Amino acid sequence: MAYVIGDGCVNCAACESACPAGAISEKGDVRVIDADACLDCGACAGECPAGIISQG
Repeated sequence: MAYVIGDGCVNCAACESACPAGAISEKGDVRVIDADACLDCGACAGECPAGIISQG
């Protein structure tokens, strides 16, 4: 199951640079994860300073 970014994203891009699949991009003023490209590795969740990334 792909990871998702919950409400409260501060758009810091820490998750995007941590993603080995390049599945995270900016949309509006937040980051989003492309579920089809997500490897389910959790690297993004470990880097999120807001702690809002979890498995969907």
